[in-house]
Amino acid sequence: MRATVIHASHDIRVEEVPDPVIQRPSDAVVRVVLSCICGTDLWAYRGVAAREPGQRIGHEFLGIVEEVGVDVRNCAVGDLVVAPFLWSDGVCSYCAEGLTTSCEHGGFWGSPGSDGGQGEAVRVPYADGTLVRLPSGAASDQRLLTALLTLSDVLGTGHHAAVGAGVRPGSTVGVVGDGAVGLCGVLAAKRLGADRIIALGRHQVRTDIARAFGATDVVAERGEAAVEAVLELTRGRGAPAVIEAVGTEQAMRTAVGIARDGGSIGCVGVPHGSDTGLELSEIFERNIALRGGVAPVRTYIPQLLPDILDGTIDPSPVFDLTVGLDGVPRGYKAMDERTALKVLIRY
Repeated sequence: MRATVIHASHDIRVEEVPDPVIQRPSDAVVRVVLSCICGTDLWAYRGVAAREPGQRIGHEFLGIVEEVGVDVRNCAVGDLVVAPFLWSDGVCSYCAEGLTTSCEHGGFWGSPGSDGGQGEAVRVPYADGTLVRLPSGAASDQRLLTALLTLSDVLGTGHHAAVGAGVRPGSTVGVVGDGAVGLCGVLAAKRLGADRIIALGRHQVRTDIARAFGATDVVAERGEAAVEAVLELTRGRGAPAVIEAVGTEQAMRTAVGIARDGGSIGCVGVPHGSDTGLELSEIFERNIALRGGVAPVRTYIPQLLPDILDGTIDPSPVFDLTVGLDGVPRGYKAMDERTALKVLIRY
């Protein structure tokens, strides 16, 4: 089969690799229908996150079950399924409490020895704990299928940020970051009942999506100017709930700056490039809670799935470029150059 591999910084290739096979009784093999490129993948592409030459890449996909091991009970050949960005056994103590990202037997797609999500098929360990079945009829509805793909990562991550920020009905929410995760954070905050959502972003195409997802205000400034603008919008107090969806020092400083005393920051931007440089004394003195981390999206999928199926939310607009598997290198380049927000890969 063909799959995406990374050889070095800015060197993404689509190559022939061995077909996945059942290795353990709890495995399944999924034939990929849709996958995508994540902003997190760009850190490997740019050389910020280390990868072995020839390592697989990609961690968001949905597809059709092609084969199952003898112990698999929750899915069958022919089922349409979505996979979260980490596999998990579903039965360990961490999974039992919903923290599937800390699963004792879990792992990340594309890690050495595993298949990546940007390929024609994937061997799925612990299929019963990992895969979530989708309605078979969704396979014929391309818009719905695209929306369902966001359950693998970006929508659940935005939701995790909103939960960490303590968004509730009537909340005022500040969202730092206009990437796909930040936009899904806007959508998640609206779904949870926020009355006012202040989106920080400089790119009109993206802030237009933020408004469509529920943002009531847009702040285009950065740094201290952004903090001042949000404080002006909130009568000098700041937002009681803040979503940080970037992971840079500046983004975290902005998040702290726009948070109201006693507020909460839901941080899901993967830290990269530098230390956060935060003064813990400021967070302490202002009673700001810092929550978030790697989103346990497998836990959130059952909560979010019904709202996608009935049309309550539609996260599909975060995809603004579609390529085939051969076009994946072009998709990485487009996202790296910020000419694409999030790239959909159709097989």
